[in-house]
Amino acid sequence: MASEDIAKLAESLAKTKVGGGQLSFKGQSLKLNTAEDAEEVIKQIEEFDGLEALRLEGNTVGVEAAKVIAKALEKKSELKRCHWSDMFTGRLRSEIPPALISLGDALIAAGAQLVELDLSDNAFGPDGVRGFEALLKSPACYTLQELKLNNCGMGIGGGKILATALKECHRKSSAQGRPLALKIFVAGRNRLENDGATALAEAFGIIGTLEEVHMPQNGINHPGITALAQAFAINPLLKVINLNDNTFTEKGAVAMAETLKALRQIEVINFGDCLVRSKGAVAIADAVKEGLHKLKELNLSFCEIKRDAALTVVEAIEDKTELEKLDLNGNCLGEEVCEQLHEILEGFNMASVLGSLSDDEGDEDDDEEEEEEDDEEEEEEEQQLKERGAEEQESLTPKKIIDSQASTPVPSPPVDVATFLAFPSPEKLLRLGPKCSVLIAQQTDTSDVEKVVATLLRISSVFKDEAPVKTAVHETTDALMKKAFGSATFNSDAFITNLLVHMGLLKSEEKIKTVPSLYGILMTLNHMVQQDYFPKSLAPVLSAFLLVSGCESPQMSVLKLRIHSLMGLLSCLQYVMFRV
Repeated sequence: MASEDIAKLAESLAKTKVGGGQLSFKGQSLKLNTAEDAEEVIKQIEEFDGLEALRLEGNTVGVEAAKVIAKALEKKSELKRCHWSDMFTGRLRSEIPPALISLGDALIAAGAQLVELDLSDNAFGPDGVRGFEALLKSPACYTLQELKLNNCGMGIGGGKILATALKECHRKSSAQGRPLALKIFVAGRNRLENDGATALAEAFGIIGTLEEVHMPQNGINHPGITALAQAFAINPLLKVINLNDNTFTEKGAVAMAETLKALRQIEVINFGDCLVRSKGAVAIADAVKEGLHKLKELNLSFCEIKRDAALTVVEAIEDKTELEKLDLNGNCLGEEVCEQLHEILEGFNMASVLGSLSDDEGDEDDDEEEEEEDDEEEEEEEQQLKERGAEEQESLTPKKIIDSQASTPVPSPPVDVATFLAFPSPEKLLRLGPKCSVLIAQQTDTSDVEKVVATLLRISSVFKDEAPVKTAVHETTDALMKKAFGSATFNSDAFITNLLVHMGLLKSEEKIKTVPSLYGILMTLNHMVQQDYFPKSLAPVLSAFLLVSGCESPQMSVLKLRIHSLMGLLSCLQYVMFRV
């Protein structure tokens, strides 16, 4: 290293900030190529007692330098926060994975318990995700609360790798009694598209502890948005949802609105530039009006929202006392409607919350909207074709396919119990294998009535009158309910009450989402009541509610007959016992 380079490095390191367990080299533009280049950095790391946070952002670290820095980190077991964004500027993409592997292996060897990992603004692509995949699956990340991967170019492939790693981390950490409890997830500008978003949605549904999700500018259309909405519904602590600059359309907006109705902690909704359009905006407004009393910010800017829908949105926030900002800029309102919005909000004493409307597109005819919707459908079809083509192209890599001419179909990815319960489907149940009934029963806490009901409803929801699926549903139900009813601590009365509430046959003081279709659960109950493990004492209760339900489907009729038979048998047994 030249003397002038040493002097420059020394000057930069003099700016290093130390304090509160943090060692920061942030923004020093250090060019660490070799082990020699990194000597001073290593020295400061080694001499820092109680290192809890290391900031390397705004520098550039090569493979060799990463190796020696990693060696120094192997003794830093107290490290909790890795601020490593923008630390590979000017590097070849091929350099980044080995550098990340070295640093990740060091954290694992040190026995670190990470709370935050920030690798944003490192353009490492799908291969880069492989570089920290092992770290995510390791005990070092069982305690992870914040994962930030903004602007990394992960693509669909990287999103899938990341999702698999998160699910594996949750599985392993749960097995040790301390499940991954991720709170903040950031992955904007990553070209995740529908498939990447759907893969991550499965992981989110399993984790269930998210408080903030930031995924703007990812090219996600309504299938991916719907998958995310379903996953968000299983994360009741969500406070911030930022999906700016994706493409909801009405389908995605309606799905997201349904999820918002089930969330109680939401503070920030950023659906700006998401093309929710008028119908989607009305659906979101309904969700806001029904609840979301902690809402502080609602962004529906540049969404092609028209007059009546915008008025509906404004009227929905009347009692939102915590609201600080409403952004409806860039929509199709016209000057008159803009003034009307101001007047309504002034009447609510909330005029200050409305953001600028300077980019309003003006009032447009309904005919134009219909034409745009037709154009949108065509664009979506084209996009889906592009996605299929892109996925096929992406799959043709040396790591995934040895012979690019081979026609052997790619096997379906493995499914675990958590994945099935988060996103139940007949295919997933069958892919759990012949031991699916045992696995689900083992992983369900039968001392918790609500969990038993939730699991039973998910199992029954995939019922089909096809031999393999029907058998799998029956066997899994039998294993679960035999274990539950066989437990001395299981409250059968509470179980049947909870089940009736979720079936919509009994009202609850709390707002509980009922099952969309009774077909699966009725067919499953029809099987259950015929089994020896089913308590005969529950038959009168179940019968009473079925009789007054007003539902006269064939499944309901058969179930009523089964229960009447049970009640008859119960009466006979009671008569015999009395005579004896």
